[in-house]
Amino acid sequence: MNKPANERSQSFPLWLKILLPVLALALTLAAFVFTDPTAVFKRGLPPAEELAITRVEVIEEGFRVQVYNDGPDPVEIAQVLVDDAYWEFSVEPDSPVPPLGRREVLIPYPWVRSEAHVITLLSPVGMTFSAEVPLAAPIPRFSWGQFWAYGLIGVFVGVIPVVLGMLWFPALRQLDRRWLEAVLALTLGLLVFLLLDTFLEALELARKIPNFFQGIPLAVLAGLLTWLLLEAVGTGSGKQAGRERSGLYLAGLIALGIGVHNMGEGLAIGAAFATGEAALGTFLVVGFMLHNITEGVGIAAPLLPAGKEDQGRIPGVLTFFWLAVLAGVPASLGAWIGGFAFSPVLATLFFGIGLGAIWQVILEVGDLLVRRAERRGGSVFSWLNLAGFSLGVLVMYLTGFLT
Repeated sequence: MNKPANERSQSFPLWLKILLPVLALALTLAAFVFTDPTAVFKRGLPPAEELAITRVEVIEEGFRVQVYNDGPDPVEIAQVLVDDAYWEFSVEPDSPVPPLGRREVLIPYPWVRSEAHVITLLSPVGMTFSAEVPLAAPIPRFSWGQFWAYGLIGVFVGVIPVVLGMLWFPALRQLDRRWLEAVLALTLGLLVFLLLDTFLEALELARKIPNFFQGIPLAVLAGLLTWLLLEAVGTGSGKQAGRERSGLYLAGLIALGIGVHNMGEGLAIGAAFATGEAALGTFLVVGFMLHNITEGVGIAAPLLPAGKEDQGRIPGVLTFFWLAVLAGVPASLGAWIGGFAFSPVLATLFFGIGLGAIWQVILEVGDLLVRRAERRGGSVFSWLNLAGFSLGVLVMYLTGFLT
């Protein structure tokens, strides 16, 4: 006697039920590849050539160009132009560049320091792919001297400004509740500006990476996952258990968001020095230093006492030290990556993570501001809070001119 269909289904193991649709999909894809029903539409059409130049390095012998095939067809590099002049070249390990493949194009060239060059790669069908060398200077080779120099730059850009901003903490303790809320509103303004700045930086970098990596979705999804992860961590840690713990948690969250943003600033500085643009790198260092001083105020703001009963609950010096490390040291890490191994894909990912972290901080600071206003019996939308928020945005906007 035959068993009912539902009983026969239950007799199969769970792993087979999970694996069966996957095998069916693999067979379908294999059938599509072998039969290729789209071949009739491709007859007589030129190959779809997409070649992305991801990096141009200036070396003693000339130029080393890193390319990535961003299209569905192999791409042959037939000729190379340097400043509109045809030049000898070699492709390693070989040519053509397969789909989703990477190659290095070596171009022997007697470059002159500080001169600009345009490098153009040509395919047999006449497609051109160009990149600019804004300033000819040899890429830095790793040395401990440069390693410590980049690290020190990160300290000046990230750690020191944050510490200087935290020095206002004793003065802020003397303010009454309304002014403390205004300081939190100022922090909110700083964070909103940082969120917009990080988003625009992520978009700019996303446009420079090969389409295969889907730069904009990469940044947005990294931000979304970071936000959800921080939300899950915060929910699991029970951060609402007490005011002191909540304030310290929020200060650490702000330091984390600022730290990821400072890593992006370090990337920009390291890349500037690595490409020989020392004047630009120095300008960025000074600008980011002035730009980041207010970040220390933002980190310290959640640690301010909510009332007279909390005046004795002040974090120790060690707490401020670790918060400064969390917010500032990533600038050194960014400078090392930007100086020795800059990657637009990695930079886009970092900025995406920064988006999620800063967005989570904005939600937390806004919630803390509302709770403090309700405890005082007032409205969060006061003129003083509006002035604090506007001042935070204005300070970040004006100091942004220096970067």
